[in-house]
Amino acid sequence: MAHATRILIPMDAAQKNHLKAYGLAFWVLKQDKEVEWLLNYKGGSFMIMLNDAIEKECRVRSISYEIISEGQVSEILLQIAKPDVNMELVKLLKAPKIAVYSPKTKQPWDDAVTLVLTYAEIPYDVIYDDEVLENKLPLYDWLHVHHEDFTGQFGKFYSAYSNAAWYQAEVREAESMAAKHGFAKVSELKLAVAKKIRDYVLGGGFMFAMCSATDTWDIAMAADGIDICDQVFDGDPADWSADKKLDFSRSFAFKDYKLYLDPMVYEHSYIDAMQGTRPVTEENDVFTLFEFSAKWDMVPTMLNQNHTSTVKGFWGQTTAFRKPYIKSEVLVLGENKSLNEARYIHGTAGKGTWTFYSGHDPEDYQHQVGEPPTDLNLHPNSPGYRLILNNVLFPSAQKKKQKT
Repeated sequence: MAHATRILIPMDAAQKNHLKAYGLAFWVLKQDKEVEWLLNYKGGSFMIMLNDAIEKECRVRSISYEIISEGQVSEILLQIAKPDVNMELVKLLKAPKIAVYSPKTKQPWDDAVTLVLTYAEIPYDVIYDDEVLENKLPLYDWLHVHHEDFTGQFGKFYSAYSNAAWYQAEVREAESMAAKHGFAKVSELKLAVAKKIRDYVLGGGFMFAMCSATDTWDIAMAADGIDICDQVFDGDPADWSADKKLDFSRSFAFKDYKLYLDPMVYEHSYIDAMQGTRPVTEENDVFTLFEFSAKWDMVPTMLNQNHTSTVKGFWGQTTAFRKPYIKSEVLVLGENKSLNEARYIHGTAGKGTWTFYSGHDPEDYQHQVGEPPTDLNLHPNSPGYRLILNNVLFPSAQKKKQKT
């Protein structure tokens, strides 16, 4: 091709491996080269200067790509620039340094984010309470919060797993960690960690959380100074008037909910839509991504890049967020309108941002404790996993002032 100058990585249905394509973009950024993210163009395509090593890497990773001329580039850019076309170009400038908040010991469940980062070949560091309390968070651009219970109730697994070896080991490890850092209770340790994460976001960090790390982080912040843990968790009774004392101004996402203080109830609060009857089956459990203005609302547009607007639902300890308990200023990115549920939400705090994504594993509808991890070789085009990777690249973007 005459005057071939760019590699175009389409991200629509023509792409053989969407997840690896994100890893390729990250790899290019690690080489100190620029990536152009074409929002809403062929599913959120990437465009990179032509380079033999990059082209070879596309082939090695089985990523669909095209070599295009400067004339074709000009046509694409002219199309994107039209004011009546909902597209935009975002420059990705630097590979973000990624931290995953997770126990260093083996857990009886997998974590969707570490699965997809590993599959996409995106490097990350595992950090936990020690590193957070030692003020290591500012060393990172992006923080994923592992399947975690920041309320100190060990995931509310007591009724089903209190006799399981893995549960007892988790309790011992958490109590040891609390004592190491001078806390009398695990709930006090986790609150201190939650506050460090809050400060990280306020200072300009990017926080991404899934499953129970979403609502339990928010609950822990709202319950600061209130004992919401039953005796089986911390040795003394909970404050059964806790609902009246919650301070929702301290948290990011949720408001006006009530708590489940009974240790035998596998649920933390009214936030999660899984408590009670949820009238959907695996076949019709889906949520829809909103379409935002790429030119005016660039951040949510980036977070929602996909080759489909309909994403399969999936369970978790926190499966979906009941909309009445979401703060008015929070941006809903994905919802099941008929059930009045949000699945994917986003907000700003201070100089930073946070994104909460409900559910445990986008390609395992009802993932159980102890089940083997999902093999992403079987799901290279997963729309649900793409949402995670949009968040990974988001901190790299050259931000433009957003319309308010």
